[in-house]
Amino acid sequence: MTDVAAALGSASASAPPMRTGRSPARSALIHLILILASFAMLYPILWMVSGSVRPQDELFGTASLWPSSVDLSAYVRGWTGLQVSFGQFFWNSLVISVLATIGNVVGCSLAAFAFARLKFGGRNFWFALMLGTLMLPYHVVLIPQYILFLELGWVNTPLPLIVPKYLATDAFFIFLMVQFFRGIPRELDEAAVMDGCSPWRIYWKIMLPLSLPVLATAAIFSFIWTWDDFFGPLIYLNDINTYTVQLGLRSFVDSSGASDWSALFAMSNLSLVPIFIFFIFFQRLLIEGIATTGMKR
Repeated sequence: MTDVAAALGSASASAPPMRTGRSPARSALIHLILILASFAMLYPILWMVSGSVRPQDELFGTASLWPSSVDLSAYVRGWTGLQVSFGQFFWNSLVISVLATIGNVVGCSLAAFAFARLKFGGRNFWFALMLGTLMLPYHVVLIPQYILFLELGWVNTPLPLIVPKYLATDAFFIFLMVQFFRGIPRELDEAAVMDGCSPWRIYWKIMLPLSLPVLATAAIFSFIWTWDDFFGPLIYLNDINTYTVQLGLRSFVDSSGASDWSALFAMSNLSLVPIFIFFIFFQRLLIEGIATTGMKR
């Protein structure tokens, strides 16, 4: 045993040390490339911020990010320069986005729970049909939907942008939640059934508390997509008092006259603030939800 230990000790002493990390030069090069790539992606936003505080006469004359002088009047013109205060557009977008987000989370989670946990006839067929709607272009159903909402008297109201969300119309979020629900052990359901829990109580007391990451993921994407939506409000909202932020931004561009680009850039900067705040508060749950979706735990 002594000879074997001595041989192993001499072999380990003579073996070359293992490299455990990158060389400093390679790490510095990787970080430099990432910094340059980040700057390239952020350049349009930085230029928009710069354009909102620079004089109109040098707005498009240079690619520099540093204005010759700082002028904040574009923010005042943008907030009060239209027929309606831009704060009204923010309020309209906030109401539509929050209600649509709640509808997406509630409606899609109920549908996902049914597909993942309940047994009913034709479940696989209906699930495949639901996934097939992901490949259906929105423009195919646009005219029938518009006629339906017109007959209901919902045109020029936020209802066409909110009510469908409560009917689980976003197949992407249903699929995302189904994959997450399937990773939750079924033994929890069986134990709850033995204790007398109904499917509704299983959904409310077990599935939802364990599914906060995927629910947060769906909520964040729903809020961002609804806040940034331009086509839907353009179709259904005609009165300027019901405009969302995106339609309000379009009002600064006049094809038949002068366009106030500085005010447009200023309000565009402000329109990014709610999305940024929403993402900052829920980024941990977003990353966790994407990382664990579809994985068995």
